[in-house]
Amino acid sequence: MTATTSGRAQRAMARPGVEVAVIDTPALGDRSYLAHDGSVAIVIDPQRDTDRVLALAAERGVRVTHVFETHLHNDYVTGGLALARETGASYHMNAADAVAFDRVPVRDGDVIDVGPVMGIRVIATPGHTFTHLSYALETAGRPHAVFTGGSLLYGSTGRPDLLGAAHAAELARAQYASAHRLAAALPEDAAVYPTHGFGSFCAATRADGISSSTVGRERQVNPALTLDEQRYVSELLAGLDAYPAYYAHMGPANAAGPAGADLSPPHRADAAELRRRIQAGEWVVDLRARRAFAARHLAGTLSFELDGSLASYLGWLIPWGTPLTLLGQTPEQVAQAQRELLRIGIDRLAAMAVGDPADWSGGRPLRTYPVADFSDLYQARRHGPLVVVDVRRDLEWKASHIDGAIHLPLHELPGRLAEVPEEELWVHCQTGYRASMAASILDAAGRTVVAVDDAYHRAAAAGLPTVPAGD
Repeated sequence: MTATTSGRAQRAMARPGVEVAVIDTPALGDRSYLAHDGSVAIVIDPQRDTDRVLALAAERGVRVTHVFETHLHNDYVTGGLALARETGASYHMNAADAVAFDRVPVRDGDVIDVGPVMGIRVIATPGHTFTHLSYALETAGRPHAVFTGGSLLYGSTGRPDLLGAAHAAELARAQYASAHRLAAALPEDAAVYPTHGFGSFCAATRADGISSSTVGRERQVNPALTLDEQRYVSELLAGLDAYPAYYAHMGPANAAGPAGADLSPPHRADAAELRRRIQAGEWVVDLRARRAFAARHLAGTLSFELDGSLASYLGWLIPWGTPLTLLGQTPEQVAQAQRELLRIGIDRLAAMAVGDPADWSGGRPLRTYPVADFSDLYQARRHGPLVVVDVRRDLEWKASHIDGAIHLPLHELPGRLAEVPEEELWVHCQTGYRASMAASILDAAGRTVVAVDDAYHRAAAAGLPTVPAGD
């Protein structure tokens, strides 16, 4: 049976007697794993909020004895050290990783016995990082599954440029060699369990809904295993786009030894405190649905809808270390956002407020701006001057864009506000999610804005000419 929400685990049997439970974190596009034999368990690449792992272990009635990291993560703060300390488990990392805490150093070829049933074989798979490891899960000396971290993903591989562009080509070639090593060393029916690839910016491409795979399947569909090396490297490097700025802080945090999660709620701010924080240049973020924000919001606040990749985009855009206050309809909404942000190292919120914008305004007028679709944009373009602002990333823009639009990727917008024309701004992205963030940034800067809440593939059908021509 399966369940794919972040609060539950997907269950798969690696072999009779061994279960691999998948702990999904869709907001970051990552997965962690708990594998057990009914008595003892191992955990691979746990997220910061380890209460999910502990609850799963308690539900299965197993004891966590080993924790493994495939690499020093770039997209989240690990919970591995805190989990190992809380459970008394041994904490395994590459011996070559320079870290500031005690752990069990492992190397290529090591075999770790985990109880009477399971064993873990360490396989060096550089490519996503120089010291990346994969872990083959063995029973009776035979590998039945492999935890591949950011190496072999579903139909893709981990991106090789997170350690800097200067290393990207070298790591891309290493990634190719690592994929071939895994394919040669493991049987076709061995299950593949990657950490990245479910929407994570650590993946070179998206998984397109694939939720499981085997080594045999990857041999047939994965570019690293179907293309020659030069073509694979060239296509991989050409397909890389921007990744979140907060990644720069994750490796150092993980090497330093992050503490466990503190999910205690922040204090509640009143209207006067919210106004002071906004005037001081702090970030006050509204978690409500984007159309609700557009209809009524507190002046100077920013829209980051909770139902989406909140942590990735907020962590990307906020100046690191800026005090952050969250506004939500309910305490539960704020608590969910707090959990997501803690995973990327935004540990403590400055304040919170819940309820309705009228509760937060202190009687001051609320702000509003229109929401439209591409048909509305087509009609508006015919009747007056306006500027279309495309906030998608570079590869999206190059593939197709509305003729005459200006391109300001969302992650660059806060630093390029001076370049935005003074006319009425119609802001769009691929689905409307990023456009709502951009519209709120422009609105907070005092600009006249319309948020296009529509799927980009509908633009050409609405009569808007696209370059290259849309379908």
